[in-house]
Amino acid sequence: MGPARSPAKLPAHVVAMAATLLLAACASHPHRPEPTFRESHSSLADLPARAPSAAGAATANDVLFRAIALVGTPYHWGGNTPESGFDCSGLVDYIYRQAADILLPHASRDMARVDGHKVKRMTDLASGDLVFFDIGGDISHVGVYVGKGRFVHAPNSGGTVRMDDIDGPYWRDHFAFGKRLLD
Repeated sequence: MGPARSPAKLPAHVVAMAATLLLAACASHPHRPEPTFRESHSSLADLPARAPSAAGAATANDVLFRAIALVGTPYHWGGNTPESGFDCSGLVDYIYRQAADILLPHASRDMARVDGHKVKRMTDLASGDLVFFDIGGDISHVGVYVGKGRFVHAPNSGGTVRMDDIDGPYWRDHFAFGKRLLD
């Protein structure tokens, strides 16, 4: 064994050039322009906000704050904590366990069978309702309705927890029903 070698030092001009290139890359515009508010505005946004009930309003607020705070958490299939990431049902279960002390099964189709008031129309959803989507003939996705036409969910591998318009082209076509657990 020979003597330990110290790592090679790069010349200052190489380090400066690399830093400049990194900063330029971070400041560049995205390949696809982000939609403007008008393009992504839900038609349900103008409806008055609706709480589940007077008794469930405080818990619904806790559910909403937890859901919105998790936006940006990485997606991870089977994940059910902020540290491990979330899949759709893991996200919903985590929110309801933490905010409402309600334990839910870890599968969207099983969550859809939990007792609660079934909400058939998007316009009747209340903040904190679970929202279920039929993709491929079976319930296979779930999120939490936050109000004003928006819901929080963990949509796909490689993505993050995000908020979307429930009546956007894709989600509107796959909406099955809502489930109210907080009354």
